[in-house]
Amino acid sequence: METSRTFNIHFWLNLAKRKQDFAPIYARVTVDGKRAEISLKRQTSVTYWDTNSKKTTSRTPEGKSLNNYIDQVQAKLLECYKQLSSDFELVTANGIKARFLGQDERHKTLLQLITYHNENMVGTLKFGTLKNYYTTENYIKLFLVKKKKLNDIYLKQLSHSFIIDFDQFLRKGPSLNNSQPLKNNGIMKHLERLKKLMNLAVELEWMDKNPFTRFKLKFNKREKAFLSKYELEALENTELKEKGYEIVKDVFIFACYTGLSYIDVKMLVEDNITKGIDGNYWIFTRREKNEQLVKIPLLDNAWKILKKYACHSENNNGLLLPVYSNQKVNTYLKKIADSLNIKKKLTFHSARHTFATTVTLSNGVPIETVSKLLGHTKLSTTQVYARVLEQKVSTDIQDLKNKLEGINKQDEKKPIIAENYFYQT
Repeated sequence: METSRTFNIHFWLNLAKRKQDFAPIYARVTVDGKRAEISLKRQTSVTYWDTNSKKTTSRTPEGKSLNNYIDQVQAKLLECYKQLSSDFELVTANGIKARFLGQDERHKTLLQLITYHNENMVGTLKFGTLKNYYTTENYIKLFLVKKKKLNDIYLKQLSHSFIIDFDQFLRKGPSLNNSQPLKNNGIMKHLERLKKLMNLAVELEWMDKNPFTRFKLKFNKREKAFLSKYELEALENTELKEKGYEIVKDVFIFACYTGLSYIDVKMLVEDNITKGIDGNYWIFTRREKNEQLVKIPLLDNAWKILKKYACHSENNNGLLLPVYSNQKVNTYLKKIADSLNIKKKLTFHSARHTFATTVTLSNGVPIETVSKLLGHTKLSTTQVYARVLEQKVSTDIQDLKNKLEGINKQDEKKPIIAENYFYQT
């Protein structure tokens, strides 16, 4: 037998917080004698407040707007009561208040999810990664306002069509950086972050299902620039007149022979250089990106550059190499490549690709070893770098030919014995 439930909404002025003739307006929700009070974030003149109608009697535009807002609040509170009742959830005054404020677990909004993620990922995700989430958040806010005409949206309202609309908005809408409009892979990165947010919402039980279930992220495969053996040799044998360009060249070459990323080269200190089990010098460090420990034997080409800048650490907090900002380094690399007639879009990350492809894999270093040197947690990540050069293919096939020819020559010396298994007498 269903028990009867009393429900009431009452608007009142909190005179305890009165300042001169003005006092804040509150809504009181009562369910079965239990109360919950909600501030409307509005105030009005005590003189014009009608205690019977629970509205202001002021006929000014401000007064009319305030009364309309009170009506909207009342309608929304009533809707929250109906939602809880229809969902067969426990209906309480505090439950209605939480639903009204968007604070109940089952009715979180998209921006609340983003805020929860960003606040809880501080210290877990690197600043650069979090910065990318902030950019995605800005695009989502812009999409909600421009396309959906909303300031926020409930998670339960998100659907497959929402994802498609956001995808199209990123392709056709305004870019936050007008000088760099979004391309396909940049768009996919924003959608990938939104997908991860949706996965989090499902894990938190704020959503029943992920709207990305039937949406596939489609990245365009791009060839990453790296130096060939001859291009690397040409770069090493080139002396640049301007000191800044010479420094950038040396630091880039150092990365080509160690596979370290920009930030890992920049943060390299003397304590990272130690003798390994073979008695030679190694780099022992943790990758800034994933804190994975990497141990890299120092090749002669890299060791020479460290010795060249041996005095740098004395006045630079122990940092071994003079590394400029990433933007400046990439600008210099472009000009250096042009001067050497290298028709490739070089960035500092190209050094990492050069190490993986030209320095190690093309010289027969197993991909498992290269993966450890690069500090990858998965072998599949290393396969992005694992280009098999034509020269390596040619060498491998020639080795195969030689082996096959050797086998054939041995077979020629053996006597041929024929047996007929089908016709025997």
